[in-house]
Formats: sequence, structure tokens, C-alpha cells
Amino acid sequence: RGFPDLPRSPHVWRACGAALRAACGPCSRQPASSGCLQVPNPSVEQINQLVSTVMAASTNTLRFPGYMNNDMIGLVSSLIPTPRLHFLMTGYTPLSFDHLGGEANPLAVRKTSVMDVMRRLLQTKNIMVSCSTRKDRGCYISILDIIQGEVDPTQVHKSLQRIRERQLCSFIPWGPASIQVALSRRSPYVKSPHRVSGLMLANHTSIRDLFARIAQQYDKLRKRDAFLDNYRKLPIFADDLSEFDESRDVLHELIEEYRASESPDYVNWGIERTPGEPDPGAFQERKAGEAAVVGQG
Repeated sequence: RGFPDLPRSPHVWRACGAALRAACGPCSRQPASSGCLQVPNPSVEQINQLVSTVMAASTNTLRFPGYMNNDMIGLVSSLIPTPRLHFLMTGYTPLSFDHLGGEANPLAVRKTSVMDVMRRLLQTKNIMVSCSTRKDRGCYISILDIIQGEVDPTQVHKSLQRIRERQLCSFIPWGPASIQVALSRRSPYVKSPHRVSGLMLANHTSIRDLFARIAQQYDKLRKRDAFLDNYRKLPIFADDLSEFDESRDVLHELIEEYRASESPDYVNWGIERTPGEPDPGAFQERKAGEAAVVGQG
């Protein structure tokens, strides 16, 4: 039934095609060492390689269990503070197509110390979702870095201290401001040109920008009743299309909750508003916010 089930569904890991193509494609405003793969026309095989690499890294602690993060509940329980804020971003570094065969990419990132990996995971260009993680666009709710390879725990502690000193990321004011790190072994059957690699699972409030773009695209189609003929043939939509409008309202509430989670009084946000009660001025704020998102995108 679409969006109405999303707040009650399990956690969701998101990756979008635009961000994957940006990771593959040439970066005209960034140096070669920035992490982009400098592939003018990425193939489906190469994009699928990025998806499979990220998904394999996200389950690495489950396939090679240790003392912590060895099951799915333990992996995501600390990333999702409330049931509705369960949409996670993924980031990965370093990216490389070396193991696909052929000539190695001379522009691939080669410096893979623990500090460099953890620092690059916080950069927007390494996020697999078309959302900005800059401080002026939102803040982190939670972060889990899965570091693979030969890693000394003391290097992790030093890296966390330097990230804290440089204030490379901002967190919500009502929760713990810390980066969780899980050290994991690498599969002996998969060769990697990098000594250390890292995956970030993050819950960031800027993912509401992605939902706002989806909502605006839906509003344009709904206004013209586009692509609805096949839906009207189904029994559930025989009388009306209220399911779509209800789903749109649920999506708007999700956007508002992600926006409210940036304020210190978010813990009282759900108590102050009665479920189903309309928010005064929400329609005007929604249109203005979504227009700003599209303009900045």
C-alpha cells in the first residue's frame, strides 16, 4: 500500500541511482584524488559493482561475527532512536573497479589509512544517496562505521579524537554525539587493492530533501492525473484514489518529523501534537520548503 506502511516497516537502507552515477562519473570541480572514479560512461556492470560492494560490506559483521554487531538487531538498534526515523544512508570508501578486470584505474584513491577512510566517509561525495550532509543542510542522528582490513584499535581512537577536534560532523542536540565503530575482517576469497576500507551507515536528517523531491514529483503527476488509469482498474481504487492522498500526507509527516528532530525539544514533539491533528501553516511551509529544496538541488 505504499507510503502508509513505511513508518511501521523495518529499517530501510537507501541508495539512489543519481548518487551512484555521480560516484562513477567524472568530477569536473574536484581533483582526481577526491574519490570519484572518473568513468565518463559507467556501465550497468560497474554500477552493480558499487551496489554489491556496499551491500556486502553492510553484512560483513554478520558473516564474520565478533563480540558486537553480530546480528541485524544489534547492528541497527543504536541507529534508529524512534520508529519513524529509520531511513539510513550508506557511504563507502575507497571506491575502485580494479577487481573487475582490465587496467587498473590510475585515478583511484590509494591513501587508505584509518583516519583518511573515516574522514572521507563523512564527505557528501561518498554518500550513496543524493542528499547533502553538510552542516547547513542537517545533522547526524547516528553513525556506524564498519572498518574492514588490518586496523589497530588505537588508530580508531586517534581518528575519532581528530574528527571531534576538527568538528567534521554535527549531531542532534538531544542525543549522544558519537561515532560508533565496528572492526571487521575481510573475506579471504575477495582480493582488494586497499589495505583499509570503510562503510558508513548513517541516519541523517537531510534525507528529508530526498522525500521532498519525491513529493514534489508526485504532486505534479497527481495534478495531471498521470499514470492512474491502470490503478483505477484495481478493486482498491475503484471508488476513489484516496490511498494516494493518504500516502502523500504520511510522507509529509515523515518530512516534518525529520525536520523537527533537529531541534532540542524533539522529545516533546510527538506529545505536543495530537495524532491526525493538522499542523497550522504546514501547507505553506511544506510548499516553501520543497521549492527551496528543488531550487538548491
